[in-house]
Amino acid sequence: MKPRQKKSRTYYYFWSIATVAVVTGQIYVGNGFRRMAGSADGISADINLLIETMIFGEVNKITGGDGRMPIID
Repeated sequence: MKPRQKKSRTYYYFWSIATVAVVTGQIYVGNGFRRMAGSADGISADINLLIETMIFGEVNKITGGDGRMPIID
């Protein structure tokens, strides 16, 4: 039977530091993605509001409405 391989202390230090670095990087990227998604949601909401205002504004002008957006119940 072969003797077991003895791993040096630096082996464990290396893999511990590498693991912490990867986990920290994942958390950093995840937070950045979350912030980017929130920003994209805000931009999308602004674009939707602009389009709805343009569409309903034109409809109200054609039908002679008072220019307010309709309330949908």
